[in-house]
Order: sequence, then C-alpha cells, then structure tokens
Amino acid sequence: MISESRCPVEDGELQVRRGGEGPVLLLISGGTGSGDAYRALAKHLYEHYTVVTYDRRGHFASTDTTTGPVPVALQANDALAVLNHVTDTPALVFGSSAGALIGLELVARHADRVSTLVAHEPPAVHLMPDASGWLEAAAEQVQLARSGELMTAVTRFADAIAGAALPNLPNLRLPHEADWIRLFDRELTPFFDYLPDLRALRRASTEVLPVAGEGSRGRYHYQPAKILALELGLPFTEMPGAHLAPQRNPVKFAAALRDLLSPDAA
Repeated sequence: MISESRCPVEDGELQVRRGGEGPVLLLISGGTGSGDAYRALAKHLYEHYTVVTYDRRGHFASTDTTTGPVPVALQANDALAVLNHVTDTPALVFGSSAGALIGLELVARHADRVSTLVAHEPPAVHLMPDASGWLEAAAEQVQLARSGELMTAVTRFADAIAGAALPNLPNLRLPHEADWIRLFDRELTPFFDYLPDLRALRRASTEVLPVAGEGSRGRYHYQPAKILALELGLPFTEMPGAHLAPQRNPVKFAAALRDLLSPDAA
C-alpha cells in the first residue's frame, strides 16, 4: 500500500509517497521533479525497501513560495527534510541526473543521514575539461525558454540526453508545461553551475557510488560520474540502459540497483 503525506519545508511543502517494506530508500528525481517518474522503478523495489519519493519543491503537488533561482543547497535541504519526515536513522539514497546532484550536496552537508548514495549520471559539467561548451548550451536553452521558445529549448535539452530525444512530430504538445518552464527559468542554471564539494565528499562516512548507463557512453552526462569516481578514489559502475533507464528499463535497473545496495544478497 502506498501512503502519501505532506512534508513542511522552508517556504513550501512537499508531497511525499512511501511504499514497501525494509530499509528506507529515498529516490530523488531529476528533470521536472516528479516523484511519480520513479513509480515503475519503485514497484520493483518494494519487496526489498521502504521506497520514498517526493515531488521537488514547486513541481506537481509540492509548493514553493520563493522567487528567483532555486539553489542546489535548498534542494538538498528539502531532501533532508523528507528523510527526517520518514525516518530517524541513516537511509539509502538514489538520485538520477539533477537528483544525483541533490544527493551529492545532501551527503556533503549531512553525511550522517545517508548510509549509501547511488549517484546516477550527475550532470556536474564543471568537473569536465569542456565545461564551457555545456554551460553555454544550457544558457541558450534558458534564454529560448524565457523568450517563449519553450518547445525549442526542450528539444535541444532532450537531444543532448541519450535515449531522450523527442519524436519529430508537427505540433507536438508538451506535457507539464509549467514544470518545464520552472526547470528552465529557475533551476537549470543552478544545476549546471553546481560543483560537488569534493573535499566534503572525501571526508564523508557515506558510501558514494558514482554510476552511469552503458547506453550513455559518449554523452555529457556520462563523463562526470567517471571523473567523480576518480576524484574520490571510488569505483565507477556502469548500469543497464541510458540516462532514462530508471523510467524506461525499470526491471533491469531495479535489479542492478539492488545489487549495488545489497551486494551480499545478490
């Protein structure tokens, strides 16, 4: 049975969903911030974990009264609030894409609340030698969205992501338009500007597992996980599928995630 609750946070309230039995596993979403993006993945994890998801602030059923850019630090505060809302013991955390950045910031500042973090394809482009090009591309997408060319911005955003390109259809209707607008207008720049605190991550007691999909090789969102592993002196692991594998290949991805989190039980 899935239970829903409201988690108060600074200047807002988050919609939280919980299901399953076992150790708490928090899934932090990227993209447009919907906790339901992990619905299929969660179903294949309920037997082993108490799976917790939430809508990021200002997205879908969660609220936000702030204005202006949304810092990654604030997003991490929200993730911490969700953890405190559901458990008083250290939890397992999985984050993909922007959700992985939020997870890294959470561990850097609150390592005592996270036993293991699986960081799937964090777009930490500042770790890359060609960061400037990706920062420029993100800035162009933001400008397009703000000037009313939202569909063009979304198309460019998706085209850069392995397995996420939109179909070439005339008059394609964009679902959840308000959430895409918020992503480009208030979140994309802080996400791309974010540099993980490597010094804090090296000190952290948390087990950090940088991973990327085998289908993402050669894409900008694959390389930061490898660089992060090198910087932290940690193993790098390839997962099944590409960037959207948690959504599009939930059975294989859930099995691989369980193997990472509980290798002795594999």
